Amino acid sequence: MATCRKLTKQLMKELLDSIDTILLDCDGVLWHSNIAVPGAAETINKLRSMMYTCHFSFLQGKQPIFVTNNSTKSRLQYQEKFTKMGFIVSKDEIFGTAYCAALYLKHKLNFTGKVYLMGMSGLEEEMKLHGIDYIGTGPDNVEGQILDHRADNVVLDPDVNGVVVGFDQYFSFMKLLKAASYLKRPNSVFIGTNIDQQFPMRNSELIMPGTGSLVRPVEVASNRTATTLGKPSKFMFECIQEKFDVNPERTIMIGDRLNTDILLGKNCGLKTLAVLTGVTSEEEILGYQGSEKEKERELVPDLYIESIGHLGKLLD
Repeated sequence: MATCRKLTKQLMKELLDSIDTILLDCDGVLWHSNIAVPGAAETINKLRSMMYTCHFSFLQGKQPIFVTNNSTKSRLQYQEKFTKMGFIVSKDEIFGTAYCAALYLKHKLNFTGKVYLMGMSGLEEEMKLHGIDYIGTGPDNVEGQILDHRADNVVLDPDVNGVVVGFDQYFSFMKLLKAASYLKRPNSVFIGTNIDQQFPMRNSELIMPGTGSLVRPVEVASNRTATTLGKPSKFMFECIQEKFDVNPERTIMIGDRLNTDILLGKNCGLKTLAVLTGVTSEEEILGYQGSEKEKERELVPDLYIESIGHLGKLLD
């Protein structure tokens, strides 16, 4: 049976002795929207800079790396957000799906065409920085009823040979139509930044659909399956390993979502820690721990704790 333990001060000591690198999700772990989780910045900054004595052993500072499925911001935009919230973070330590999508096109596929881009400014900025031509961002509204429009009124760009779907607040039937049409072309590339069903929403009756809710309609309409790059895909960890000398056995993944953050850790041979400030509850973790379903047991983290702020208190 998969086992998960609540992080204690003694377990924290053992954990710090066994890791050099800490991968951290952002939404639901470090912040909710534009509000930082209490104690998050202080905890991360302390982990980075600390050299302290704990039970007579000296512990070196740890390397934090920030891994987010949210494609709405570029690395520079995320760095600005981190700084405003009091985190000490460099651009090179940030791996978002907008950045990884650009890396995948540029270096994995050697892509030289034009993509139809369903996404926000983060994807736009990363595509520009990596020299990838694109169209499609912003609103694409239709006056009247879509079924009243003649097919020859819809103009497709002849140079598009790929579709990238990230979170797009302007998602529409017309965009779905164009994306599916571009994917009908032979050898067209189809990338989804991630498959998160929802964004974390604290203390709200509202459900905020995530990028997975936008990727899926395009898959159905085009009869194609997207190559998804975000967690739990190993590609994000491969991007990190390209830049940092990361030993999986001495790395931990901290996240709030079991089927993305924790599963990434499991897929890559990392230690895993879940926090309860996002979409996962203690009841869910314990329920999966005793589940008869193997797929649910695979999502059980090694450790869990109430929040990243509570983790910081164990460092005192």
